[in-house]
Amino acid sequence: NPRIHIQTELGKIIIELYPQRAPVTVANFLRYVAENRFTGAVFYRVVHMDNQPNDDVKIEVIQGGLKEDDHPQSLSPVPHETTAQTGILHKDGVISMARNEPGTASSEFFICIGDQPELDFGGARNPDGQGFAAFGRVVEGMDVVRKIQNQPEAEQYLTPAIMISEIKTVLEKLFDQ
Repeated sequence: NPRIHIQTELGKIIIELYPQRAPVTVANFLRYVAENRFTGAVFYRVVHMDNQPNDDVKIEVIQGGLKEDDHPQSLSPVPHETTAQTGILHKDGVISMARNEPGTASSEFFICIGDQPELDFGGARNPDGQGFAAFGRVVEGMDVVRKIQNQPEAEQYLTPAIMISEIKTVLEKLFDQ
């Protein structure tokens, strides 16, 4: 499984992707990485139990990407791969695509903090019940994910956003230590 290194000003996060289970979503993400389309990307949104007063279904995630819907680096949206299709559930450290409607995901992604079953197919976070397209998980750097989640924010938006200085494929073979 390919691994992605995300370098932030607060540290590095290593993500393992699951192309056999979520081929369309992984191919989309890898294309952003390979074509340097995440240049200028940031982690800009944090959701925790205390900052979603109007939501009946609470979640905990950090969200990143290009931030703008019509960013010039954005690619066309990809078809929605549900968790019912892939079997990748929104557990602690899972990376998934942000979206509005099914089939609108392109450059925005989020990382789960703790298990988030309401983001899976049939979950109640989205009224359409289709959930979000999970496609990998953090294998190193959950401490960095939690640091990002605990940065100052106003109405879920980080103040300031956390810069992503680099997103690249890890080419060397990684060995368990």
